[in-house]
Amino acid sequence: MYSSTVTTNWEQLADLALGGHQLTHQQALSILQSDDDQLLPLLQAVFRVRRHYYGKRVKLNMIINAKSGLCPEDCGYCSQSIVSTAPVQKYSLLDKETLLAGAREAMNRQAGTYCIVASGRRPSGRELEQVMEAVQEIRATMPLKICACLGLLNDEQAHQLATAGVHRYNHNLNTSRDHYDNITTTHSYEQREQTVEHVKQSGMSPCSGFIAGMGETDEQLVELAFALRELDADSIPVNFLNPIAGTPLANQGHTPAMRGLRILALLRLICPTKEIRVAGGRELNLRTLQPLALYAANSIFVGDYLTTPGQEAMLDYQMIEDLGFEIEQNALAGDVPPVMPRL
Repeated sequence: MYSSTVTTNWEQLADLALGGHQLTHQQALSILQSDDDQLLPLLQAVFRVRRHYYGKRVKLNMIINAKSGLCPEDCGYCSQSIVSTAPVQKYSLLDKETLLAGAREAMNRQAGTYCIVASGRRPSGRELEQVMEAVQEIRATMPLKICACLGLLNDEQAHQLATAGVHRYNHNLNTSRDHYDNITTTHSYEQREQTVEHVKQSGMSPCSGFIAGMGETDEQLVELAFALRELDADSIPVNFLNPIAGTPLANQGHTPAMRGLRILALLRLICPTKEIRVAGGRELNLRTLQPLALYAANSIFVGDYLTTPGQEAMLDYQMIEDLGFEIEQNALAGDVPPVMPRL
């Protein structure tokens, strides 16, 4: 257990992040354990870091659920898992024309990144070929950054996707190492780490994040944040558990909105140069405080998630406009992540 002395000197923590210094575990814990009346000063300090690396730009991402249900894994949060009794659509991988139509819809929604997500442990050879064929045509006809999320990968599969033109691959750690077995038992934390390493070696941009609100402690959240810093993923999606009836975590409850904002602040200060994306569950957990999330995060999903709805895209556009922020117009121009100062 780490002890924490709650500090109000958030500007000092922002200075450390901007200077390339790593926060201590105690400083990181102080963020999660701070009082609600410290939230606005915390976000003001965190926004300095966000603005330094990303200005007031907001990256928009759109997901297509390319293969639904039919998953043999036992992830306790997921309505598509083999242990879930939640009613979800079940279908095999969508054909190329449907994936292309999804890419066109992403452009219509002003999303710079199009995320092709498929349920399952890992892609079959046929599924990999289908995705690669679609990716090659999207790359040839549309100015989109393409992210794939197809499960575990080996080195050869990662290189095949990279060669086909996939820019980014998502594979989340999901939770801390010592909490992992409470969430999933059919594959390991180490296998997830290995997949991210294969992605990095292939030349694709690594994307890896987590789901908050699955019964983890403050200490485990801090350990996870430092693990993601060590993993050096370019993009970190921060999901908040949406407890779905029929899943093992159905009764877990929601993350309080102010705690959710503190979690985003934690990630920005520990991983200051990275794309921090407010992902699944933001509407349900952050509720009316969603706009404040963009003082720490610089990226959101627009539209629906895999099996749960998002809010209307127009509300996201209005939120961004009301904040005085702007939608990033060219995601491909941001392929190279900002560089942290060297000590």
